[in-house]
Amino acid sequence: MKALWYSVSTIMKIPMLEINIPLFIIREGKAFVAYTPALDLSTAGKTRKEAEKRFSQAVQIFFEETIKRGTLASALLDLGWQKTNRVWMPPIVVSNEMKSLTLHA
Repeated sequence: MKALWYSVSTIMKIPMLEINIPLFIIREGKAFVAYTPALDLSTAGKTRKEAEKRFSQAVQIFFEETIKRGTLASALLDLGWQKTNRVWMPPIVVSNEMKSLTLHA
């Protein structure tokens, strides 16, 4: 798990928004997938760097569009975020592990 800071600038009244969200990089065949459970958002690239760049762009678009539509607060609440003293906090990842299960087919 890798937590990164992403700055999201908009043309709206909020000139800069800084968030700290967990970022998981997963290898799927030859592709790299960047995923955050905090926004339930993922994207992919041929390289890790490309996946991270596309991820930053996807986060940017998510915040721009939800702010523009006036749905940011409800979207974040639906994703499990909490607002305390005017600060939005994403859900906290408490575990990242592999789990072996036996399933009956």
